[in-house]
Amino acid sequence: MRPLPRPLFLALATVIAAAPAASAPSAGPPTQVWIDVATHHMAGMPDLGPLGGMASRMMGGGAQQAHYGQTRMPMMTGQYLDIALYNRPNPGKQAEQRIPAGLRLGASLPLVPPVRTPAPPERRGEYAPPEGQARLLVYWGCGSTVRPGQPKIISINASGGKVEVSGSMQGRYAPDRDIEADPAYALWPNPKSGKRVPDGASLQGAHRITGPGIPESLAFELKQVADFMPKIDLQSTGSLADGQTWRWTPVDRAQAYFLHAVGTQGKDVVLWSSADVPDAGQGIFDYLTGSLIERWTKEKVLLPRTATQCAIPKGIFAGPGEAGREGGGGLLSIIAYGPESHIAWPPRPSDPKQPWNPEWNVRVRTKSTGSAMLGMDLSRMQEMEDDSEAQPQEQKKPLRSLLKGLIGG
Repeated sequence: MRPLPRPLFLALATVIAAAPAASAPSAGPPTQVWIDVATHHMAGMPDLGPLGGMASRMMGGGAQQAHYGQTRMPMMTGQYLDIALYNRPNPGKQAEQRIPAGLRLGASLPLVPPVRTPAPPERRGEYAPPEGQARLLVYWGCGSTVRPGQPKIISINASGGKVEVSGSMQGRYAPDRDIEADPAYALWPNPKSGKRVPDGASLQGAHRITGPGIPESLAFELKQVADFMPKIDLQSTGSLADGQTWRWTPVDRAQAYFLHAVGTQGKDVVLWSSADVPDAGQGIFDYLTGSLIERWTKEKVLLPRTATQCAIPKGIFAGPGEAGREGGGGLLSIIAYGPESHIAWPPRPSDPKQPWNPEWNVRVRTKSTGSAMLGMDLSRMQEMEDDSEAQPQEQKKPLRSLLKGLIGG
């Protein structure tokens, strides 16, 4: 894996610093369960056996081991599950979640409090922001040609430990509703139980959580709406110089879609999104509530659930020798926003004037994400893989060697 080019590192570090800080989860019922469900897929990367495991380890996924938080950021292809329990009357105690057989992880999952690790000693005078200058060229909208008024240019200058930004960096961000777990929570996966969710496994069926101080009533059933979404079948045609079109098969239960790409053009960093408005970026690449999906779809920040393709304007990510410009390639990401479910006991009364004090609440969020290298013709990659599967084992080595080189092996 090659390190990020210096301009890209500087620019992205500044963008990340501008994002809203994490917030603590709001108050709710005495016992709360958060279940995040994600399907990740790296397009153009077939099952490589041991090589696929090596690629997963290089990108932080681990060959067979899962860890809490993997649903949040796209990883190697697979199904990922995070569970967090907070029991206010008796926090920080191990619990057990009985699971349906379709999940294929045994009869139950242990929910274990994380161990608080001491903060590293503070080091004074040893860190300074990376110095230098960079420009962000921001494009937006699906289509083969650059729209009038683009790109928006943001200049960044870091010198003497200070960062100056000229140009608007206003953006949209998904509300931070993640759990910043501390020892008061109980989590899965954890060091005691971190087996990867098998492909094709399902959450549908009966679940029950038991443990010290856990309400006896904490039993619930998950239906298809809360299950793993299908992977995004992403395909591409065209070139970066002439315009590249990305297509996908409609994803079951998808509420909306969003694409984002980042790359370099000489010393400049290029950002592009599928939004029809200029202030959408990587910050909305996360779980969203149904009301926010509906609002941002109407505002044309998100592509509607009926969308099946989007083109990147020609030339903005052109590689060396293409359109007479120097390029550094980049990465495309796509997300299919899925439904969010809430289950509480006792259920909310039909009469809004009647008092309601639930014992517990379960929130389930779903999404499917995909990623691909810009400029890769996935239709050709699929043809190469199909041809490879039809060949004897010894003739499959060229394709595997190519992919091994792409992931840095």
